[in-house]
Amino acid sequence: MTRLNRSVLLLAFSTAVLADGPKDNLADNVRPIPPPGIEVPEADAAELKNGLAKLRAAIDAAAKAQEKNPRLALLLPDIEIHHKAVDWALRYHEIHKPNELKSAREILAEGMERAAHLRDGRAPWTTQKGLVVRGYRSRLDGSVQPYGMVIPESYSGAPARLDVWCHGRGETVSELVFMDQRRKQQGQISPAGALVIHPYGRYCCANKFAGEVDLFEALEHARQFYAIDEDRMVMRGFSMGGAAAWQFAVHYADRWCAANPGAGFSETPEFLNVFQSEDVSSIPWYQQALWKWYNATDSAVNLFHCPTVAYSGEIDRQKQAADIMEKHLRQEGIEMVHIIGPDTAHKIHPDSLIEIERRLAAIAAIGRDRTPREVRFTTWFLRYNQMHWVRVDAMREHWQRARVHALLTGPAEVTVKTDNVAALTLDMASGHCPISPMADPVIKVDGSTLKAPRAKSDRSWLVHLRRDDAGKWSLANSAHEPGKLVKKHALSGPIDDAFMDSFLFVKPTGAPFHELTGAWAGAEMDRAVFEWRRQFRGDARVRADKDLTEADIAAHNLVLWGDPQSNSVLARVIAKLPVGWTAEKLTANGKTHAAETHAPILVYPNPLNPEKYIVINSSFTYREYDYLNNARQVPKLPDWAVVDISQPRTSQAPGRIADAGFFDEAWQWRKETR
Repeated sequence: MTRLNRSVLLLAFSTAVLADGPKDNLADNVRPIPPPGIEVPEADAAELKNGLAKLRAAIDAAAKAQEKNPRLALLLPDIEIHHKAVDWALRYHEIHKPNELKSAREILAEGMERAAHLRDGRAPWTTQKGLVVRGYRSRLDGSVQPYGMVIPESYSGAPARLDVWCHGRGETVSELVFMDQRRKQQGQISPAGALVIHPYGRYCCANKFAGEVDLFEALEHARQFYAIDEDRMVMRGFSMGGAAAWQFAVHYADRWCAANPGAGFSETPEFLNVFQSEDVSSIPWYQQALWKWYNATDSAVNLFHCPTVAYSGEIDRQKQAADIMEKHLRQEGIEMVHIIGPDTAHKIHPDSLIEIERRLAAIAAIGRDRTPREVRFTTWFLRYNQMHWVRVDAMREHWQRARVHALLTGPAEVTVKTDNVAALTLDMASGHCPISPMADPVIKVDGSTLKAPRAKSDRSWLVHLRRDDAGKWSLANSAHEPGKLVKKHALSGPIDDAFMDSFLFVKPTGAPFHELTGAWAGAEMDRAVFEWRRQFRGDARVRADKDLTEADIAAHNLVLWGDPQSNSVLARVIAKLPVGWTAEKLTANGKTHAAETHAPILVYPNPLNPEKYIVINSSFTYREYDYLNNARQVPKLPDWAVVDISQPRTSQAPGRIADAGFFDEAWQWRKETR
């Protein structure tokens, strides 16, 4: 390693250390994330604005030229990301180093080149080898998002192994910086013959929430242009990217043939205590329950399905992440492979990388088992409800551990043991059912024996099972009882779950019940728009209540701001929600609060479209204090809360939380057993 490379690594390590520490435990003195940029010289700003105007015109010309060519029209985000990267960096004061001005000029030039090609019906970057930056349009907010691809020279168009690499924490990694890196730097890994995808992850959120969705949207886009071997995808990352790799590995263990998390964190409470020296003992009970969303330790058994090669530097404080995963895996009967870089701090030791690549290559040569004979699965809420051919359709109680152990115990026999599961589906895709279509299958579930329908002629098999209140299992015709309001996948809460799909802010246009509550709701909506752009790098869709359409109701989770007097959409649905809300009082969870000083925050199935959410008065629930450390970026509020707005908003909360909790499995008030 050269002296220059050593210096770069040391600088990167020192910067990472400075980004955390006791100073970032002061909730009343929170530094901004991202930090303010440098002052851009007037001449440079004028030049870039002129370049942006030209690029915008070129994009519009390309779009018009190809409006009758749907395939080429799909390529517009590949150009629009260039405009966004420079526009946002300039407009929002996010240029942090003088050399980023040079990068901005280069990115504008590349955008102009692509626009000219597309106008002429060509897209040569789609077959380019080496480093390529691509873009897609997200369903969440309609924003364009970048991702990087590394295409090896050996790539011929035949299905190839693909490695996902999640990047580390970078508080100044704007789209401009990310795209510049992906245009010029191959990255820390380059497996022989493999494609590598580098998701942006929506900036600096450890690939959580919108950052989690980003990976799968980027993969979906990449599949349209590159032949990816779906059975040879490897999940990887280091530092913050290692944290992302842990969460993707446990929640989607059946998607990858292997995982290689390095450093980072794998859960919230112990990491904050060890790495951040933060006392978490007074954290509210519902936040402790919500840690389970991204605590990989709590879902460690899922790695039964994903061969895992963990890495840590011997003297890296973030070795804690792999150590605690090793402990939890051992409790499940799994011994974890943990490669440790000798006398190494926060970086990947070159000898360790050789060993990691050797092991991953051996695993990838075998590939993923799409239909294992045995499935072991645990989950805590129905956002994550499937592992291979087992899908949990309903739980007896959310945020308590649900387990399924399913095993093909004979040629036509499946044995299933469950805990905290109320309904499940066994679903083997076409060609993947080992049960003969001439056999009569038997399912033994929690001691009951059921005769199941036969497998189909295409070697598929689909069986729905439901458990009654007495604990008896029976066959069912569908995953859920028609017309019954229940918690289910993508409709289970908590509040933050509503921002894992397309959402729309609905702005009130009427007069509020009270000036104080109206001002609070308005300030919270303005903050939500501002922070969605800063933290998740998109412009939230906003529509006035009077302009809401039936198409909006069908397409989006609706975020209703205000109260039933100020927001006409909220007035339409309030009678069908579990809260009572008038100008005099707010009733929730059997308690009454003064409406002049209290407001509800909640998520609930939309009475106007029960397949979508409504949210009242909230965006994602973590706030400015939590931006300072990625392990804090977890949900802060459950399904519902009552906010005392007579108390000031802070960097941690929208006011004093007077009451909060979860709804039960039928979306009614739940009696808490904490």
